Amino acid sequence: MKLNLNIQPLESWLNITNEPLIISGPCSAETEEQLLSTAHLLAATGKVSVLRAGIWKPRTRPGEFEGIGSIGLEWLKRAKEETGLPTAVEVATAKHVEEALAAGVDILWIGARSTANPFTVQEIADALKGVDIPVLVKNPVNPDISLWIGALERINNAGITKLGAIHRGFSSYEKSSFRNEPMWELAIQLKTLCPGLPIINDPSHICGNRELIPYIAQKALDMDMQGLMIESHIDPSVAWTDAKQQVTPAALEELISKLSLREPDSANEAFVDKLAELRKGIDKIDDILMQKLGERMAIVEKIGQYKRDNKVTILQVNRWDEILKKGSAFARALKLDLGFTEKFLELVHGESIRKQTEIMNEGKETADVTDAEATTVHIIDADTPVKS
Repeated sequence: MKLNLNIQPLESWLNITNEPLIISGPCSAETEEQLLSTAHLLAATGKVSVLRAGIWKPRTRPGEFEGIGSIGLEWLKRAKEETGLPTAVEVATAKHVEEALAAGVDILWIGARSTANPFTVQEIADALKGVDIPVLVKNPVNPDISLWIGALERINNAGITKLGAIHRGFSSYEKSSFRNEPMWELAIQLKTLCPGLPIINDPSHICGNRELIPYIAQKALDMDMQGLMIESHIDPSVAWTDAKQQVTPAALEELISKLSLREPDSANEAFVDKLAELRKGIDKIDDILMQKLGERMAIVEKIGQYKRDNKVTILQVNRWDEILKKGSAFARALKLDLGFTEKFLELVHGESIRKQTEIMNEGKETADVTDAEATTVHIIDADTPVKS
């Protein structure tokens, strides 16, 4: 199923001065001097196409710096006049939209917390009706692609056709090196559902620290994302928000210079032919994998029936441990990634549990209804006077 979004191509509504598209600027506009100085240094790199800055900052706890507010829009306006860079800000309310539009902001984006709330997104969408401005929608905080899609649809339904998504990672209870887990598969799923939707990666929020940004930025480009949003501050060490994930304009220039740009396709006939040949090999193996999975599930059904008939529980922890240890050892021998192997085995095991649960419950619903009917008849018979 494809998403039915009416979207204009990115290049038709944004003048990309260099490739890749880079949207950069401080996490927060703190002072006029800080914003203007950063903007001039970013423009001087010749690699930045859009200047971003947080004006209103959604904070987790009260008392934290929640953005400089509307005065920051005037600073952005001046930065645009002096550098020629179009500007972008985050909006979370209809009032934010109105003030940003009045100040001549060029691009709006909806933050992760806002995307997670359909009421908030709809309020923003209503404020955008009749307006012709690009809007970028960040993924929601939690890994829920339906919320992401819903937010894009609401904005598109308001008449916004200059529409894009921002992949900024997802929160997770699991500890890792990232502030927000990339979960690339969700961005890929969105791209598959809507191939024409521009997706911009936000390595700053995924990483949470500047050391990892080059790795995520390169991977995003290799995943055919249309650009990067990277936070930059003239002096990150004194930044009022997210100091660890911001880079200096000089560091940003160096980072971008080291990125490798790759094309999604090639006109080289030899390459195309060889790729087609290799893909045929993958397709053949995929067919075998699906066939073997089908055969495995057929055996699972027999096991489920056997367990049901002998009143044995579905889950047997020792057996699962055995599968996991054996599979992991085999994966190491085959030089397969251990994390991938465990996820794959968990998916297969989960489906096996589901199938056996179905078998265990076969006929149970009918039996329950029959028992209920029998009970009802018994009660009625008991309350009905017997004629002699």
